[in-house]
This record gives sequence, C-alpha cells and structure tokens, in this order.
Amino acid sequence: MTTVVVTGSAGFIGSHLCDHLLAEGHRVIGVDNMATGRRENLAAAETRAGAFTFVGMDIRDLALLDLFERHRPEVVMHLAAQSGVRPSLEDPDHDASINIVGSLNVLRCAAATGARKIVYAASGGTIYGEPADLPVEETQANGSHPRSPYGISKKVVLEYLDLYADQRSLDFTALALGNVYGPRQDPDGEAGVISIFASAMLSGRQPTVFGDGEQTRDYVYVSDTVRAFVLAIERGSRMVMNIGTGIETSVNQVCDMLATIIGVSPDARSGPRLDGELRRIALDPTLARSTLGWRPAMGLEEGLRETVAWISALSQRRSI
Repeated sequence: MTTVVVTGSAGFIGSHLCDHLLAEGHRVIGVDNMATGRRENLAAAETRAGAFTFVGMDIRDLALLDLFERHRPEVVMHLAAQSGVRPSLEDPDHDASINIVGSLNVLRCAAATGARKIVYAASGGTIYGEPADLPVEETQANGSHPRSPYGISKKVVLEYLDLYADQRSLDFTALALGNVYGPRQDPDGEAGVISIFASAMLSGRQPTVFGDGEQTRDYVYVSDTVRAFVLAIERGSRMVMNIGTGIETSVNQVCDMLATIIGVSPDARSGPRLDGELRRIALDPTLARSTLGWRPAMGLEEGLRETVAWISALSQRRSI
C-alpha cells in the first residue's frame, strides 16, 4: 500500500483519481481548498474509512508542511491549479500565485518529508504555444511560447520539477494533458466545451461557439487520463509525456456530435474569438504508449454519450 497525496482532490479529475487509487488499495490524502472542487465528488472516496482522508487546504498554505509531515506520502499527485486560460488573462498574478508559488510549496513539502515522486498535471493544450506541426511531440516544448499566463505558469513548473529532481532527488513524471472531459466536469463551473455545450443543449438553450468553431482540440476521456496518472507512479522517471489521442476535433464537430446524441438542432450562437486560445492542437501519445504502456481506450462518441448521461442525471437531481 502506497500513501498518496492528491492535490485538487475534490475536482473533476482529482476525484476520479482518488477513487481509482483507493480501488487499487492505496492510502489517499486528498487536499483541496474547494475553490472549484465539490465535496459531492468525494462521496465514494469518503466511504473508505481509514483509507481516505480529506483536508480542506490551499496548496499555498504554509501549514501544508505539517500535513506532509503527519502523513509522509511516498507519491504526490499534483493536480491543484488555476486551470483557466481566460481567468489567467484577467488576473495573471492570481494564476502565478496558485500555479507557480503553490506548486513550489508542494515541491518543498514533498522533498522535505521524503516523498519519492511527484506526478504533475501539465497542460498539453497550452505549454506548446501554437505548434507548427501536429500532432505535437514533447520535444516541441523546448523554446515554445505559450499564449496565456496559464500556459506559461504550467510550463515554468516543469523547470522546477527538473531542478528538484537534480538537487533534492525528487523524481517526477509530468503528464501534458489534452482536453479532459467526462462525468463530474461541472457545467456550471470552470468546465470544458463539451460539458458546457451538453448542459446548454439539455436545458433547451443554444450553446455559444466562439470564433468560427474550426479551432481544434485533442479530447481525452477522464478514466483514460486517470489511468495514466496511476501508471506513472512507477514509470516515466523525469519525463514529460503527452496524454491525448493525437486526433484533432473541431468545436463545430463536437457541437454536431452532441446535438445528434441529445436529439436537438446543432444551431449555435456565434461569439467573438477569445484571446489566448490556440487555433489547433493534437498531442502525439507515442511516448506515453512506449513508456507507460498507456493508450486511450474510450472513443469520442462513446465518451460523449457517457458525459451527456451524467449531466442529464445531475440536472434531474438538482431539480428535485
């Protein structure tokens, strides 16, 4: 049994990760300040008395060291972040405070208490800037220029991870995630386009497509993403690797697919192109396949159906 700290544990990806780790027999310490996380996401985890502990705490809090000293984790899954491009443009100081200063606090605590490894949620959708060649390979992060404070902050942490590996013997694997989607991605919070579109359509509202809708993303299902984190516990030492499908899917295509699944018109309102948003991205998953033994299992259409079913059930529960 490994003791694992999961930062951002009440969030969309973090809560699924807690469930997976617990199912494999690990002891999990969940940390979340609940800025965007939801306690209901941890309902299953909190039934595992003795195996799961939740601590409401900001990763910037100096008391984080006390938590690490008390629980002595072997592995840290670092997912807590300010995770939006638009909020980072509006308040880059806040973004840096959480994503850089907060991450440094996590690294400091992990190194000080003898953790052997950090698995870090990097951003495959932003750290590469606007890549010239797709699908993008990990080496293209060298010399890249992210187009938002969020992308910059997520890339900077990669340098700190390398430094801590050199100077403090703290191993790491950084997973450059595609656009993760699936159940628990709150359509009313800071959500991706799939959750937002599906929620609008299920409520009889028109979704808004910003720009011409031909911008592309690499959509990867949450259970596939979580599996990569778990595989990285023992593999991928000091590596950055893409977690995506290598497939470009446009916003317009997502809109059409969701409309077909839900049974509504695909008509959408047009909005202005958003600052800081990439035009095209797809992530080459070859390195994750060869190093972690990872490959995506969930196809986009099946994943969209699962997501729509969850959002529909959530809407019904909230209306009761």
